Amino acid sequence: MNLYLRLLWTLLRAWRSPRLVLGQTLERTLRVLPNDLDVNGHMNNGRYLTLIDLMLVEYFVRTGFARAMLRRGWRPMAGGSFITYRRGLKPLQTYTLRFRLDGGDAHWNYMRFEFMRHGRVCAAGYMKGAAVARDGLVPNALSYAAIGLAVPDSTVPEPVRHWLAAEHGVMNAAW
Repeated sequence: MNLYLRLLWTLLRAWRSPRLVLGQTLERTLRVLPNDLDVNGHMNNGRYLTLIDLMLVEYFVRTGFARAMLRRGWRPMAGGSFITYRRGLKPLQTYTLRFRLDGGDAHWNYMRFEFMRHGRVCAAGYMKGAAVARDGLVPNALSYAAIGLAVPDSTVPEPVRHWLAAEHGVMNAAW
């Protein structure tokens, strides 16, 4: 239930917040809630990715992409993520979550995220996302045009290139 409340809160906040420019960093100060914890008494590793999903929702709403997707019957889709943990977040601690578009290719957009506390990285990584229509992934040229923008001149960041190569190897070695 808490996640639905967080989703509702995220949507309400996003609708009332100023519009974001693509590439602008979205930053939120959050608190580790009791239901975010695992048996070791720190934030559960899965909760980090759930919070990233909520940041993506806010990013879509505030850039205008959510409205464009709804009008066309597209859906947002996460295609994967990688995250590295450095420091645990304990009960009731506050932290800052940073989230931004860091690059893209023909279909995928690569979003960087960082969980920070007192200027130190607790966890960081990337997620990739795209719009999907009934017949498959929507090309970025089309999805950006839907919000009145040209596809930004961007390269795939070096850590993402390494991740994609590793992802290719993992999928080719699947049982």
